[in-house]
Amino acid sequence: MAARKPRWCTEFEKNCIVANCEKRGWVRGVKEDQDWNFFWCSVNTAHRLFSVDGGYRLHDHQILNHFPNHYELTKKDCMVRNIKRYRKEMEREGSPLAERDEKGRWVHLDIIPDTFMLPHEHGMFAEEFRRCGGGTWIMKPTGSAQGKGIFLVNRMAQIRKWAKESKGQPRNYVISRYLDAPLLIGGKKFDLRLYVLVTSYRPLKAWVSKEGFCRFCTVKYNASLSELDNMFVHLTNVAIQKHGADYNNVHGGKWSVENFRRYLEGTRGKVATDKMFQDMYWVMVQSLKSVQAVIFNDPHCFEIYGYDIIIDENLKPWLIEVNSSPSLSSTTVSDRILKYTMIDDALRILVPDGDVPGVKKKADTEATNVGSFQLLYDESQAGPKGGDKDKAGKPKSRRPSTASGWK
Repeated sequence: MAARKPRWCTEFEKNCIVANCEKRGWVRGVKEDQDWNFFWCSVNTAHRLFSVDGGYRLHDHQILNHFPNHYELTKKDCMVRNIKRYRKEMEREGSPLAERDEKGRWVHLDIIPDTFMLPHEHGMFAEEFRRCGGGTWIMKPTGSAQGKGIFLVNRMAQIRKWAKESKGQPRNYVISRYLDAPLLIGGKKFDLRLYVLVTSYRPLKAWVSKEGFCRFCTVKYNASLSELDNMFVHLTNVAIQKHGADYNNVHGGKWSVENFRRYLEGTRGKVATDKMFQDMYWVMVQSLKSVQAVIFNDPHCFEIYGYDIIIDENLKPWLIEVNSSPSLSSTTVSDRILKYTMIDDALRILVPDGDVPGVKKKADTEATNVGSFQLLYDESQAGPKGGDKDKAGKPKSRRPSTASGWK
Protein backbone atom coordinates (compact mmCIF):
# COMPACT_ATOMS: atom_id res chain seq x y z
CA MET A 1 0.00 0.00 0.00
CA ALA A 2 1.35 3.45 -0.94
CA ALA A 3 2.57 5.63 1.92
CA ARG A 4 0.24 8.39 3.03
CA LYS A 5 1.14 11.79 1.60
CA PRO A 6 1.66 14.55 4.18
CA ARG A 7 -1.30 16.90 4.51
CA TRP A 8 -0.57 20.60 4.84
CA CYS A 9 -2.56 23.77 5.33
CA THR A 10 -1.82 27.44 5.59
CA GLU A 11 -3.62 30.64 6.47
CA PHE A 12 -1.37 32.62 4.15
CA GLU A 13 -1.58 32.33 0.37
CA LYS A 14 2.10 33.07 -0.09
CA ASN A 15 3.86 31.57 -3.10
CA CYS A 16 6.93 30.58 -1.11
CA ILE A 17 4.77 28.38 1.15
CA VAL A 18 2.27 27.02 -1.36
CA ALA A 19 4.82 26.25 -4.09
CA ASN A 20 7.20 24.49 -1.70
CA CYS A 21 4.48 22.23 -0.29
CA GLU A 22 3.06 21.47 -3.73
CA LYS A 23 6.44 20.60 -5.26
CA ARG A 24 6.87 17.96 -2.56
CA GLY A 25 3.61 16.33 -3.62
CA TRP A 26 1.96 17.06 -0.28
CA VAL A 27 -1.83 17.09 -0.16
CA ARG A 28 -3.53 20.33 0.79
CA GLY A 29 -6.05 20.10 3.60
CA VAL A 30 -8.05 22.51 5.72
CA LYS A 31 -7.34 23.40 9.31
CA GLU A 32 -10.91 22.67 10.37
CA ASP A 33 -10.42 18.94 9.59
CA GLN A 34 -7.58 18.83 12.13
CA ASP A 35 -6.04 16.11 9.97
CA TRP A 36 -3.03 18.16 8.90
CA ASN A 37 0.63 17.26 9.35
CA PHE A 38 2.16 20.66 8.58
CA PHE A 39 0.39 23.91 9.44
CA TRP A 40 1.67 27.40 8.62
CA CYS A 41 -0.65 29.44 10.79
CA SER A 42 -1.04 32.92 12.21
CA VAL A 43 0.09 33.73 15.73
CA ASN A 44 -3.56 34.09 16.81
CA THR A 45 -4.40 30.60 15.57
CA ALA A 46 -1.35 29.20 17.35
CA HIS A 47 -2.57 30.83 20.57
CA ARG A 48 -6.00 29.21 20.15
CA LEU A 49 -4.51 25.78 19.43
CA PHE A 50 -2.49 25.91 22.63
CA SER A 51 -5.21 27.50 24.72
CA VAL A 52 -6.37 25.49 27.72
CA ASP A 53 -9.94 26.31 26.76
CA GLY A 54 -9.44 25.09 23.19
CA GLY A 55 -9.05 21.46 24.18
CA TYR A 56 -6.98 20.67 21.07
CA ARG A 57 -4.32 18.00 21.38
CA LEU A 58 -1.48 17.85 18.86
CA HIS A 59 -0.29 14.44 17.69
CA ASP A 60 3.26 13.29 17.05
CA HIS A 61 2.80 13.64 13.28
CA GLN A 62 1.85 17.34 13.47
CA ILE A 63 4.13 20.38 13.45
CA LEU A 64 3.39 24.10 13.18
CA ASN A 65 5.32 27.33 12.83
CA HIS A 66 4.96 29.04 16.21
CA PHE A 67 5.89 28.24 19.80
CA PRO A 68 3.00 28.83 22.22
CA ASN A 69 4.49 31.97 23.79
CA HIS A 70 6.76 33.17 20.99
CA TYR A 71 5.94 36.74 22.07
CA GLU A 72 8.51 36.48 24.86
CA LEU A 73 11.05 37.25 22.13
CA THR A 74 8.96 38.93 19.44
CA LYS A 75 7.01 41.50 21.47
CA LYS A 76 9.28 44.49 21.89
CA ASP A 77 8.78 45.03 25.62
CA CYS A 78 9.01 41.30 26.41
CA MET A 79 12.26 40.98 24.45
CA VAL A 80 13.85 43.86 26.36
CA ARG A 81 12.57 42.60 29.71
CA ASN A 82 13.92 39.09 29.09
CA ILE A 83 17.34 40.31 27.96
CA LYS A 84 17.62 42.48 31.08
CA ARG A 85 16.56 39.56 33.28
CA TYR A 86 19.06 37.27 31.55
CA ARG A 87 21.89 39.74 32.19
CA LYS A 88 21.02 39.87 35.89
CA GLU A 89 20.84 36.08 36.13
CA MET A 90 24.28 35.73 34.56
CA GLU A 91 25.59 38.34 37.01
CA ARG A 92 24.15 36.53 40.03
CA GLU A 93 25.68 33.26 38.85
CA GLY A 94 29.10 34.88 38.44
CA SER A 95 29.19 34.01 34.74
CA PRO A 96 31.99 35.54 32.64
CA LEU A 97 29.17 36.69 30.35
CA ALA A 98 28.24 39.29 32.96
CA GLU A 99 31.54 41.17 32.78
CA ARG A 100 31.26 44.97 32.77
CA ASP A 101 33.74 47.63 31.70
CA GLU A 102 34.98 50.59 33.76
CA LYS A 103 31.85 52.55 32.84
CA GLY A 104 29.56 49.79 34.01
CA ARG A 105 28.47 48.71 30.52
CA TRP A 106 28.08 45.05 29.65
CA VAL A 107 31.10 43.74 27.76
CA HIS A 108 29.51 40.65 26.21
CA LEU A 109 25.78 41.31 26.60
CA ASP A 110 25.59 44.86 25.27
CA ILE A 111 23.35 43.68 22.43
CA ILE A 112 20.47 46.18 22.55
CA PRO A 113 20.44 49.98 22.91
CA ASP A 114 19.43 51.41 26.31
CA THR A 115 15.68 50.83 26.41
CA PHE A 116 12.83 51.54 28.83
CA MET A 117 9.17 50.60 28.93
CA LEU A 118 6.67 53.44 29.00
CA PRO A 119 4.71 54.47 30.87
CA HIS A 120 5.73 52.33 33.87
CA GLU A 121 9.52 52.96 33.58
CA HIS A 122 9.09 56.67 32.93
CA GLY A 123 11.00 57.63 36.09
CA MET A 124 14.00 55.47 35.17
CA PHE A 125 14.02 56.86 31.63
CA ALA A 126 13.82 60.47 32.87
CA GLU A 127 16.78 59.88 35.18
CA GLU A 128 18.85 58.38 32.31
CA PHE A 129 17.78 61.18 29.96
CA ARG A 130 19.03 63.83 32.40
CA ARG A 131 22.22 61.91 33.24
CA CYS A 132 23.22 61.69 29.57
CA GLY A 133 22.23 65.22 28.69
CA GLY A 134 19.29 64.29 26.52
CA GLY A 135 20.08 63.08 23.03
CA THR A 136 17.72 61.51 20.52
CA TRP A 137 15.47 58.61 21.45
CA ILE A 138 13.08 56.50 19.38
CA MET A 139 9.62 55.48 20.59
CA LYS A 140 7.81 52.37 19.33
CA PRO A 141 4.46 50.83 20.29
CA THR A 142 5.10 47.38 21.74
CA GLY A 143 2.60 45.50 19.62
CA SER A 144 2.89 47.14 16.19
CA ALA A 145 4.88 46.34 13.07
CA GLN A 146 5.88 47.86 9.71
CA GLY A 147 7.00 51.11 11.34
CA LYS A 148 3.52 52.06 12.54
CA GLY A 149 3.36 54.51 15.44
CA ILE A 150 7.13 55.14 15.59
CA PHE A 151 8.54 58.62 16.23
CA LEU A 152 11.72 60.28 17.48
CA VAL A 153 12.08 62.62 20.45
CA ASN A 154 14.87 64.73 21.91
CA ARG A 155 13.09 66.71 24.65
CA MET A 156 11.25 65.64 27.79
CA ALA A 157 8.45 68.01 26.80
CA GLN A 158 7.69 65.69 23.87
CA ILE A 159 7.36 62.75 26.27
CA ARG A 160 5.03 64.71 28.52
CA LYS A 161 2.93 65.65 25.52
CA TRP A 162 2.76 62.00 24.46
CA ALA A 163 1.78 60.94 27.98
CA LYS A 164 -0.97 63.56 28.10
CA GLU A 165 -2.38 62.62 24.70
CA SER A 166 -2.28 58.89 25.42
CA LYS A 167 -3.81 59.16 28.88
CA GLY A 168 -6.53 56.59 29.33
CA GLN A 169 -5.30 54.53 26.37
CA PRO A 170 -3.89 51.09 27.28
CA ARG A 171 -1.10 51.29 24.69
CA ASN A 172 2.44 50.62 25.88
CA TYR A 173 5.64 51.85 24.22
CA VAL A 174 9.34 51.16 24.41
CA ILE A 175 11.78 54.03 24.16
CA SER A 176 15.35 53.33 23.07
CA ARG A 177 18.45 55.41 22.68
CA TYR A 178 18.63 56.28 18.98
CA LEU A 179 21.72 55.08 17.16
CA ASP A 180 22.77 58.42 15.67
CA ALA A 181 26.03 57.13 14.13
CA PRO A 182 24.93 54.17 11.99
CA LEU A 183 27.04 52.60 9.29
CA LEU A 184 26.03 54.28 6.03
CA ILE A 185 26.29 53.01 2.47
CA GLY A 186 25.97 55.65 -0.22
CA GLY A 187 25.10 58.07 2.58
CA LYS A 188 21.95 56.10 3.45
CA LYS A 189 20.91 54.32 6.60
CA PHE A 190 20.07 50.62 6.42
CA ASP A 191 19.45 47.60 8.60
CA LEU A 192 19.60 43.84 8.05
CA ARG A 193 16.76 41.35 7.98
CA LEU A 194 18.12 37.91 8.82
CA TYR A 195 16.22 34.64 9.21
CA VAL A 196 16.80 32.32 12.15
CA LEU A 197 15.12 28.91 12.37
CA VAL A 198 14.70 27.47 15.86
CA THR A 199 13.74 23.80 16.05
CA SER A 200 14.12 23.44 19.82
CA TYR A 201 14.70 25.62 22.88
CA ARG A 202 15.69 22.89 25.33
CA PRO A 203 18.24 21.99 24.19
CA LEU A 204 18.60 25.10 22.08
CA LYS A 205 19.13 24.38 18.41
CA ALA A 206 19.08 27.21 15.88
CA TRP A 207 20.01 27.80 12.25
CA VAL A 208 20.76 31.02 10.38
CA SER A 209 20.02 31.52 6.69
CA LYS A 210 22.30 33.18 4.15
CA GLU A 211 19.16 34.39 2.42
CA GLY A 212 18.92 37.70 4.24
CA PHE A 213 19.02 41.25 2.96
CA CYS A 214 19.76 44.88 3.78
CA ARG A 215 16.88 47.38 3.70
CA PHE A 216 17.82 50.93 2.75
CA CYS A 217 16.21 54.28 3.36
CA THR A 218 15.38 56.22 0.20
CA VAL A 219 16.72 59.53 1.53
CA LYS A 220 20.31 60.15 2.62
CA TYR A 221 20.88 60.15 6.37
CA ASN A 222 20.86 63.47 8.17
CA ALA A 223 21.09 63.65 11.94
CA SER A 224 20.01 67.28 12.12
CA LEU A 225 16.96 68.19 14.19
CA SER A 226 15.20 69.48 11.09
CA GLU A 227 14.94 65.91 9.78
CA LEU A 228 13.79 64.35 13.06
CA ASP A 229 10.27 63.77 11.72
CA ASN A 230 11.35 62.53 8.28
CA MET A 231 10.77 58.78 8.44
CA PHE A 232 12.24 58.32 4.93
CA VAL A 233 15.57 59.25 6.56
CA HIS A 234 15.29 57.22 9.76
CA LEU A 235 13.11 54.11 9.26
CA THR A 236 14.11 51.32 6.88
CA ASN A 237 10.76 49.50 6.85
CA VAL A 238 9.70 48.70 3.28
CA ALA A 239 6.10 49.48 4.27
CA ILE A 240 7.23 53.10 4.76
CA GLN A 241 9.97 53.46 2.15
CA LYS A 242 7.84 52.19 -0.74
CA HIS A 243 5.79 55.39 -0.48
CA GLY A 244 8.89 57.57 -0.95
CA ALA A 245 9.43 59.54 -4.15
CA ASP A 246 12.84 57.89 -4.67
CA TYR A 247 11.73 54.28 -4.06
CA ASN A 248 13.07 51.89 -6.71
CA ASN A 249 10.59 49.17 -7.74
CA VAL A 250 13.29 47.10 -9.44
CA HIS A 251 15.54 46.36 -6.47
CA GLY A 252 13.11 47.48 -3.77
CA GLY A 253 15.82 49.30 -1.86
CA LYS A 254 17.41 45.98 -0.88
CA TRP A 255 20.83 44.37 -1.04
CA SER A 256 21.54 40.71 -0.48
CA VAL A 257 23.66 39.81 2.54
CA GLU A 258 26.21 38.38 0.10
CA ASN A 259 26.57 41.76 -1.63
CA PHE A 260 26.78 43.48 1.75
CA ARG A 261 29.63 41.20 2.82
CA ARG A 262 31.52 41.87 -0.40
CA TYR A 263 31.11 45.61 0.05
CA LEU A 264 32.28 45.43 3.66
CA GLU A 265 35.31 43.31 2.82
CA GLY A 266 36.25 45.83 0.14
CA THR A 267 35.91 48.87 2.40
CA ARG A 268 36.80 47.57 5.88
CA GLY A 269 38.77 44.40 5.18
CA LYS A 270 38.05 40.70 5.63
CA VAL A 271 39.16 40.49 9.28
CA ALA A 272 36.81 43.28 10.40
CA THR A 273 34.00 41.84 8.28
CA ASP A 274 34.37 38.34 9.72
CA LYS A 275 34.35 39.75 13.24
CA MET A 276 31.18 41.74 12.56
CA PHE A 277 29.37 38.65 11.28
CA GLN A 278 30.56 36.64 14.27
CA ASP A 279 29.29 39.40 16.54
CA MET A 280 25.90 39.18 14.79
CA TYR A 281 25.82 35.44 15.52
CA TRP A 282 26.58 36.26 19.13
CA VAL A 283 23.68 38.72 19.33
CA MET A 284 21.30 36.12 17.89
CA VAL A 285 22.36 33.33 20.22
CA GLN A 286 22.27 35.47 23.37
CA SER A 287 18.81 36.79 22.53
CA LEU A 288 17.59 33.19 22.15
CA LYS A 289 19.32 32.24 25.40
CA SER A 290 17.54 35.10 27.15
CA VAL A 291 14.12 33.51 26.52
CA GLN A 292 15.15 29.87 26.72
CA ALA A 293 13.87 29.45 30.27
CA VAL A 294 10.48 31.03 29.62
CA ILE A 295 9.52 29.68 26.17
CA PHE A 296 7.22 26.64 26.25
CA ASN A 297 9.36 24.15 24.36
CA ASP A 298 6.57 22.20 22.68
CA PRO A 299 8.16 19.55 20.40
CA HIS A 300 5.49 20.14 17.74
CA CYS A 301 6.74 23.69 17.17
CA PHE A 302 9.38 25.49 15.20
CA GLU A 303 9.84 29.17 14.48
CA ILE A 304 11.38 31.18 11.66
CA TYR A 305 12.25 34.53 13.21
CA GLY A 306 12.97 37.68 11.26
CA TYR A 307 15.88 39.39 13.03
CA ASP A 308 16.30 43.13 12.48
CA ILE A 309 19.87 44.23 13.22
CA ILE A 310 21.52 47.59 12.65
CA ILE A 311 25.28 48.15 12.39
CA ASP A 312 26.97 51.25 13.79
CA GLU A 313 29.95 53.04 12.27
CA ASN A 314 32.31 50.93 14.42
CA LEU A 315 30.80 47.74 12.92
CA LYS A 316 29.06 46.83 16.15
CA PRO A 317 25.71 45.05 15.57
CA TRP A 318 22.67 46.05 17.64
CA LEU A 319 19.48 44.04 17.93
CA ILE A 320 16.47 46.19 17.08
CA GLU A 321 13.68 43.63 17.21
CA VAL A 322 12.69 40.07 16.36
CA ASN A 323 9.62 39.29 14.24
CA SER A 324 7.49 36.19 14.73
CA SER A 325 5.84 36.52 11.31
CA PRO A 326 8.44 38.08 9.01
CA SER A 327 6.89 39.17 5.74
CA LEU A 328 6.81 36.48 3.06
CA SER A 329 5.43 38.86 0.45
CA SER A 330 7.69 39.64 -2.50
CA THR A 331 8.35 43.14 -3.78
CA THR A 332 10.94 42.14 -6.41
CA VAL A 333 12.02 39.06 -8.38
CA SER A 334 15.07 38.66 -6.14
CA ASP A 335 12.83 38.90 -3.10
CA ARG A 336 10.62 36.08 -4.39
CA ILE A 337 13.57 33.80 -5.08
CA LEU A 338 15.14 34.57 -1.70
CA LYS A 339 12.00 33.73 0.30
CA TYR A 340 11.18 30.65 -1.77
CA THR A 341 14.71 29.30 -1.21
CA MET A 342 14.64 30.10 2.51
CA ILE A 343 11.34 28.24 3.06
CA ASP A 344 12.48 25.33 0.88
CA ASP A 345 15.64 24.88 2.94
CA ALA A 346 13.75 25.24 6.21
CA LEU A 347 11.44 22.39 5.16
CA ARG A 348 14.49 20.27 4.33
CA ILE A 349 15.54 20.65 7.98
CA LEU A 350 12.07 20.21 9.47
CA VAL A 351 11.00 17.30 7.26
CA PRO A 352 14.33 15.86 6.09
CA ASP A 353 12.86 12.86 4.25
CA GLY A 354 9.93 14.78 2.75
CA ASP A 355 7.57 12.26 4.32
CA VAL A 356 4.98 12.77 7.04
CA PRO A 357 6.45 15.24 9.56
CA GLY A 358 7.02 14.21 13.13
CA VAL A 359 8.41 15.61 16.35
CA LYS A 360 11.18 12.99 16.41
CA LYS A 361 12.23 13.66 12.80
CA LYS A 362 12.46 17.38 13.55
CA ALA A 363 14.68 16.68 16.56
CA ASP A 364 16.93 14.18 14.77
CA THR A 365 18.29 16.41 12.01
CA GLU A 366 22.07 16.07 12.33
CA ALA A 367 23.35 18.05 9.34
CA THR A 368 25.17 21.33 9.98
CA ASN A 369 24.61 22.81 6.50
CA VAL A 370 21.28 22.47 4.72
CA GLY A 371 21.05 24.64 1.61
CA SER A 372 21.10 28.28 2.68
CA PHE A 373 20.88 27.41 6.37
CA GLN A 374 23.97 27.01 8.54
CA LEU A 375 23.82 25.59 12.04
CA LEU A 376 24.07 28.62 14.32
CA TYR A 377 24.01 26.92 17.71
CA ASP A 378 23.46 23.41 19.04
CA GLU A 379 23.38 23.30 22.81
CA SER A 380 23.62 19.51 22.86
CA GLN A 381 27.13 19.93 21.42
CA ALA A 382 28.15 22.88 23.65
CA GLY A 383 30.54 22.67 26.56
CA PRO A 384 29.79 23.28 30.26
CA LYS A 385 27.97 26.44 31.25
CA GLY A 386 30.32 29.40 31.48
CA GLY A 387 33.33 27.67 29.93
CA ASP A 388 36.67 29.19 29.05
CA LYS A 389 37.01 32.41 27.12
CA ASP A 390 38.11 32.60 23.52
CA LYS A 391 40.43 35.23 22.06
CA ALA A 392 37.55 37.68 21.73
CA GLY A 393 36.91 37.44 25.45
CA LYS A 394 33.70 35.47 25.08
CA PRO A 395 33.08 32.03 26.59
CA LYS A 396 33.88 29.30 24.11
CA SER A 397 30.83 27.20 24.95
CA ARG A 398 28.54 30.12 24.20
CA ARG A 399 30.31 31.38 21.11
CA PRO A 400 28.42 30.26 18.00
CA SER A 401 30.62 28.57 15.43
CA THR A 402 31.46 30.39 12.23
CA ALA A 403 28.98 29.54 9.50
CA SER A 404 31.30 29.02 6.54
CA GLY A 405 28.61 29.76 4.00
CA TRP A 406 28.55 33.43 5.04
CA LYS A 407 32.16 33.97 4.05
